[in-house]
Amino acid sequence: MSAPDSAAGFDPAKFMAFVRGIGHIGAIGIAYCAHGPHWVELELPYHEKLVGMPKTGIIASGPIISLMDVATSLAIWVRLGRFRHQATLDMRVDYLRPATPGKTIFGRGECYATTRNVGFVRGLAHDGDPLDPIAHVAASFMFTED
Repeated sequence: MSAPDSAAGFDPAKFMAFVRGIGHIGAIGIAYCAHGPHWVELELPYHEKLVGMPKTGIIASGPIISLMDVATSLAIWVRLGRFRHQATLDMRVDYLRPATPGKTIFGRGECYATTRNVGFVRGLAHDGDPLDPIAHVAASFMFTED
């Protein structure tokens, strides 16, 4: 797959529009919110199909991990100014509390460093208040192609 780039570098809004209806991103409903020079924020709207334990209404951990994997990946591409093939080397997720049933989850990823072969990221998931996070993540991605 060839990801869309803009004249000014990688455009995460354009990328998310491109993948909206396909693959895992499309299947669970991850969507673009905003971005800056080294960060990207995405959203995961609440949906019953994402609930892990039906009687609780709480979204399962898998979709939240996917949200953060995508947000941190896009943050690397924004920092680099282009799409680059990569694989998740390591992602640590520290869950602080369950997501609130019925609420959209926001995931913000920030790329704080890159080397020739690796991108380093951190991020936060919340359901409306970044000061009351659901989870913190720290990850590294290995570039697989130039």
